Amino acid sequence: MAKKQSFADKSKTKDKADMVSIKCVVSVFDEGTQSWKFREKMVRVKSASDLADMKF
Repeated sequence: MAKKQSFADKSKTKDKADMVSIKCVVSVFDEGTQSWKFREKMVRVKSASDLADMKF
């Protein structure tokens, strides 16, 4: 007989790292349209203080 496993049981077994997800927004000037564009992406870092050392 198959064991019933709930979603909560599955998430307990996964080992989560101590990471923080941060949304970074970077402005880029587009020479073709002569306008500013904003790029955004999710970045996972160990701590928020690590963002000072990052380059995009």
